[in-house]
Amino acid sequence: MTSRVQLALRVPDLAASVAFYSKLFNTEPAKLRDGYANFAITEPPLKLVLIEGGADEATRMDHLGVEVESTEAVHAATARLGESGLTTAVENDTTCCYALQDKVWVHGPGQEPWEVYVVKADADSLAKQPT
Repeated sequence: MTSRVQLALRVPDLAASVAFYSKLFNTEPAKLRDGYANFAITEPPLKLVLIEGGADEATRMDHLGVEVESTEAVHAATARLGESGLTTAVENDTTCCYALQDKVWVHGPGQEPWEVYVVKADADSLAKQPT
């Protein structure tokens, strides 16, 4: 796997969104769980994450990210971002989005959250839970 950009959307109707994005990107979800789906799209290289929100809400961005290949790549990104003067928040061995991950967070000038992360293993929980 090479690095790819992640777009996480909070959607009002997960089933309808999965059907739409399956057609748009001509692929089925890589992971489908209660209230959650993700697509590992080859072309364009994209990790699309769908998180079910309130039924009366419009779709909105939840967060952005860059999926990398290894914990070492997360550590390198953490060092590079810190050296660039950005405030970082590191989360190691955290359970989020049905996966065990190492990650680092930064925020853009409009407070948009970005994560650089690696998936280490599958997990049974959507919620962010330090392990």
